Amino acid sequence: MSANDLPLLLSVALLARPGQARERLRDALAQAGATLVLEEDPNTLDVQVLRDAAPGAVLIALEPAIEDALERLDPVLGSPSLTLIFDEAELAARREGWEAQRWARHLVAKLHGHHDVLPPGSEQDSLLQPEPGMPTTPAELHADAPLDFHVREAFDAAADVPADGLYQAPDALSEPMSLEEALAALQPPSPAAAPSVPPPVPPSAPPAVARVPLGDHSSWSLVEDSADTAAAPAGVSAGADAAPPPLSAFDIERLSLVELEAERPNDGAAAGAVLVLAGIGGPDALRRLLATLPAGLATPVLVHMRLDGGRYGNLVKQMARVSALPVLLAEADQPVQAGNAYILPDDIGLAERQRGLYFHGDAQGVQVATLPPAHSAVVLLSGADTAQVDDVLALAAAGAWVGAQVGEGCYDPAAANAAVAAGMDAGEPPQLAQSIVERWGVSE
Repeated sequence: MSANDLPLLLSVALLARPGQARERLRDALAQAGATLVLEEDPNTLDVQVLRDAAPGAVLIALEPAIEDALERLDPVLGSPSLTLIFDEAELAARREGWEAQRWARHLVAKLHGHHDVLPPGSEQDSLLQPEPGMPTTPAELHADAPLDFHVREAFDAAADVPADGLYQAPDALSEPMSLEEALAALQPPSPAAAPSVPPPVPPSAPPAVARVPLGDHSSWSLVEDSADTAAAPAGVSAGADAAPPPLSAFDIERLSLVELEAERPNDGAAAGAVLVLAGIGGPDALRRLLATLPAGLATPVLVHMRLDGGRYGNLVKQMARVSALPVLLAEADQPVQAGNAYILPDDIGLAERQRGLYFHGDAQGVQVATLPPAHSAVVLLSGADTAQVDDVLALAAAGAWVGAQVGEGCYDPAAANAAVAAGMDAGEPPQLAQSIVERWGVSE
């Protein structure tokens, strides 16, 4: 499908600083056949000018230098009727050739809201793809074919088929036993026919042990609790028949109930979380992931994506526009609660207390090994750090679920490909989000 065959596209405003990234994005919009109604630097753009342009979509080249400007333009960019498309300026500046054409096709798909990202001439490729299910058997192909003709032909030819006269039954071969004969063979013999068997001789009784006289018991008395041992009565030797020592008194005041399970935290800290790791190309993939997750998700979502300048507050605002989950900035000493999405700064890590997760200050940032495997998951999006793949696979071996992004939108797939090669689940961000929902569900 060429650009001339496309319906009228949305009017688009391009917000980017002057430079190579802005020129590449302008060329991509031209290839997509979009109508460019505004092209400005966000740092010098007035809010009213953007509002008067009335674009249907806004393409923004993200970089740290425009984060304050985006916050200033938020009254217009935050409109629910406006389609926002983010691209990283560094990635757009070096995109060319086939990569640029592929991104232009993705841009058309985002503007129209469809998933057709194949180049022209690929419409028939789907016919060559294998389909699920078993192949059609000959019996299924001829299920409705008439068989009367073949039956009559076989009946007419049956008399002409020569008999096999060379076969002789072996001498040891007997006729098959009927069911009645088999049941009769299983019946036990009658008592009259059973041979007489002498009754078994009981074993000889052991010799009786001579009883020791106990003597006069008129002087016996109960043993005191404080006595160490009981005095033996007169005439009785200290042996096997001696009375056992008395049990000590049972002190019930020292009894206590054993705590079978540690108390769960009363501040709502979750037992596990879904950790999302991203990098180059991550903002768009993260937006698609969070946009698919429903409100009330029964597990927290933690997002760690390194940003130049560390302005994670702006990332919180950008993702809050598309996410049904509340998007919060993680802070030290706060519980990790289900139903929220947290953006993790570089100096915030995780700690487990009383079987619940809490944020705490950590110069090394979040550590994958901190997550409880039985209640956690890790999602590797475009640009995830390959140095964390080994820790992610170790967590998966301990019982955690791991998903990795694949597809045309994964611009830096090194970490995701390593996880897929190790047998982890793979899919587009919306598919990974659906797997998360199916695994943890939604709270009532």
